[in-house]
Amino acid sequence: MAEIRETVILGSGCAGLTAALYTARAGLKPLVLEGHEPGGQLSITTLVENFPGWPEGIQGPELIANMKKQAARFGAEYQHAHLDAVEVGAHPIKLRTSAGELHTRTLIVASGARARWLGLPSEQALIGHGVSSCATCDGFFFRDKDIAVVGGGDSAMEEAIFLTRFASKVTLLHRRDAFRASKIMLERAIAHPKIELRTNTVVDEVLGVDEREVKGLRLRDVKSGEKEELKVSGMFLGIGHEPNTKMFHGQIDLDEEGYIKTTNNVFTTRKGVIVPGVYACGDVQDRRYRQAITAAGSGCMAALEAEKYLEEHGH
Repeated sequence: MAEIRETVILGSGCAGLTAALYTARAGLKPLVLEGHEPGGQLSITTLVENFPGWPEGIQGPELIANMKKQAARFGAEYQHAHLDAVEVGAHPIKLRTSAGELHTRTLIVASGARARWLGLPSEQALIGHGVSSCATCDGFFFRDKDIAVVGGGDSAMEEAIFLTRFASKVTLLHRRDAFRASKIMLERAIAHPKIELRTNTVVDEVLGVDEREVKGLRLRDVKSGEKEELKVSGMFLGIGHEPNTKMFHGQIDLDEEGYIKTTNNVFTTRKGVIVPGVYACGDVQDRRYRQAITAAGSGCMAALEAEKYLEEHGH
């Protein structure tokens, strides 16, 4: 029979590593499954200027490395593995991972959410160098510059409107001839003097790979096929995020987009009833804020609840 762990944490971003720190200091010897993207979205972020305690900012990968070392100092263990299947109703909870089977008394789900990208090689090469999926994270770096936002829904409208605080001009690009955003959000974008809306337009290439910074976009009109270059210093993706919850379908309650539903911040439910010993934190359950600091805060909450649960059940 597999060893029974006190707690297993899925994910190694800000939420998962904060949970690891707190559970490790509580003597629970947490095992962190690092997943497909160790470090989460911060691992592909350059300068982070809004995480408290770093007045000059810190590189995203360095912040993650520091958090990992800090949790390891108190006994957190790490495994390069991802989840294949889970039985949250079992006692102990059963996990089948790429590295074998695990049993645990508590489970903290911090598996995050992946930004949806266009999938262009040039786009991927410039993530963190002018290409971003988070306006609130990176908008500050584009003060008085021209930028583009890709998308046609409320997320794209919100990103574009927020970015007008910094940018001199925001060009909103949508591949279809009609926006799917709500009427009120679309009206706000149309009325804003800094925003230009363009439909039937796709990005074929992000320019500036050799220079390691965005220099412009090669655009194509999907109806006429006509191509042109748009000079911008940044491109933001506003086409949504996809939570990493595939293995939890039918196990715990998810919303219509696959985010984990929680009650009292981190408690998971199944058919509206709290699932004992299973907690969710970070972007996997947060579709609103998606910040490093909010992820870390919810990781702390999940860890404290896991510790309390184990105490109450004599472990």
